Amino acid sequence: MIDSYIRQYGGKLYGLCRTLCANEADADDLYQDTWLKVLRYFDRYDPSREFEPWLTRICINTYRSKLRRIARSPVFRFHTNEEQDAVMQKLAAPEKEDYAALYAAIDQLPEKLRMTVILFYFRDMDIASVSEVLGLPSGTVKSRLHKARKLLKEVLNHETDLRF
Repeated sequence: MIDSYIRQYGGKLYGLCRTLCANEADADDLYQDTWLKVLRYFDRYDPSREFEPWLTRICINTYRSKLRRIARSPVFRFHTNEEQDAVMQKLAAPEKEDYAALYAAIDQLPEKLRMTVILFYFRDMDIASVSEVLGLPSGTVKSRLHKARKLLKEVLNHETDLRF
């Protein structure tokens, strides 16, 4: 039964995992962990609702849990922000050359803004879907997108050829 969902949504889910994670190995782990949780909690899925937002919410919550575990890990305790930035830059995945500045700017956004941007622009979700996945009112999603665009514009030196 779950095989049909994997065939239908697997590619999109893996794309989201690659967007969220810095490298392919982490994306593979997130992809697998997400499907394992889907299997574990499939009895909680309401078939009268769309499957993709439910799947995306599981993926994002799994990703956030991983971030919280990393933040609590003594291995990743940094004494200064510069030290943390240096380590994180070494771990970052290589970006596509044409949009490297944009991707770097998006990666620097606060997590709540970054997640909203990824879902809206990279996953092509509408405001209502992003709102449902993140469990936020649509006004909050719009506000976060507005703030993210403003920050990105500042970071990218007010480049006018970027389309949002």
